[in-house]
Amino acid sequence: MKWPDILEIFITLFAVIDPPGIIPPFLGLTGRMNREQRRSIAVRSVLISAVILISFIFLGDKILDWLKISEAAFYIAGGLLLFRAAFNMVLAQSSGIDNTTREEDKEAASRHEISIFPLAIPLIAGPGSIATVILLSRKSENSFIQHFIIVLAVLFVLGITYVCLRLSNPITKLLGVTGTNVIGRIFGIILAALSVQFVLNGLHLFLSPLALSLHAG
Repeated sequence: MKWPDILEIFITLFAVIDPPGIIPPFLGLTGRMNREQRRSIAVRSVLISAVILISFIFLGDKILDWLKISEAAFYIAGGLLLFRAAFNMVLAQSSGIDNTTREEDKEAASRHEISIFPLAIPLIAGPGSIATVILLSRKSENSFIQHFIIVLAVLFVLGITYVCLRLSNPITKLLGVTGTNVIGRIFGIILAALSVQFVLNGLHLFLSPLALSLHAG
């Protein structure tokens, strides 16, 4: 695997997980907690997210095979899902894919273990990031080294996420709402392009056998 491929994996995961974008809900959920409680919540939410995402890196293929979902179908579905998230990132809107609804926010307010819900799921390890790691792992063609690189990329992005959560107050003061939205929009554009590429890959996988059969006929 070449450096451009590794960089693509990192950028894709960073754009989907969007560490700076998790800061506002984290502050909202932990506003009345002290520094030690916030640190504990941040650690647990990142660790839980790591377990979830790494599990799907190695088990995602088997789950898709068990459900008899073709690689082409998942590429197209995953690409469309990520494009929806990217579109809302560009508009600085909540997509519902890696964010919570009003009903979920109310439920979270009454829960003590917010590190699991809604921080780990769906804010960090949401449908978008789960779909992404499965797509990346399928693209690696069962190569252990490439799977290991994806795991390292996940851990690196989650490490950045942890730093963002720990420094949420200073980052918010530095960037403000506008700064956070600008970063989200930039990575939203990148994610939109990558999601379209996923769809094109899926269409290529689906149409190639048909083209070959027509040519042979």
